[in-house]
Amino acid sequence: MVVNKIDMVWSNMIFEAKLLLNSEPLLMNFLYMFLLKHNSFKDALVYMLSTKLSNVDIKKNDLIGMLKNIYEDDNDIVISAAWDVYVIRLNDPSVSKYITPFLYFKGFHALQAYRIIHWLWNNNREELAMYFYNCISVIFNVDIHPAAKIGRGIMLDHATGVVIGETAVIENNVSIMQSVTLGSTGKIQGNRHPKIKQDVLIGAGAIVLGNIEIGCGAKIGAGSIVLHSVPPYSTVTGKSAQLVS
Repeated sequence: MVVNKIDMVWSNMIFEAKLLLNSEPLLMNFLYMFLLKHNSFKDALVYMLSTKLSNVDIKKNDLIGMLKNIYEDDNDIVISAAWDVYVIRLNDPSVSKYITPFLYFKGFHALQAYRIIHWLWNNNREELAMYFYNCISVIFNVDIHPAAKIGRGIMLDHATGVVIGETAVIENNVSIMQSVTLGSTGKIQGNRHPKIKQDVLIGAGAIVLGNIEIGCGAKIGAGSIVLHSVPPYSTVTGKSAQLVS
């Protein structure tokens, strides 16, 4: 089933790219390099991330080799990326094509780069993880600690200013708008960041602090400050995040 999801997303992306060759011929080289020249979703993902993250310190070919090795070791990272594309296409009313988040959304790009540094962090390569953590922050203006745990089917919408702390946990199918902070309350060590259950929506500019749980299906209004756990399928809003439903 999950492999079929990759194939479904990839086949739709290639179909859409071929249609665009006729309607936007100026994008021919761009579409070829990022999509049409590749044999699989995984290969396209490697090219996209290596293009975004390579620099004077780490050359593109070296980065391609590293990414291929990581994806070979853990194909779940590729599966998660395909699910991210699928869920964004499904849930974002501004998106009508599968290729849109893959090619143009920095929230998607930052999330896939995070998945790489999370693998590095968990495989005793913390220094390289922190190097790319900084790159992600500078390039995409998204700050995700490599130790944070994030599921699949995630939408970082707009993504600018998103901060996700070290011990944060985000389950599947969560939507996070721009300028959201999942932070701590100042505790120096230990489990100190929020736990976001599946199907949660966090509105723009919301601040969620401490080792609290945001229950399954809950909604947090834009600009809210949340300091206490939120029950499943409820909505909280406001500077003191009052329960409204």
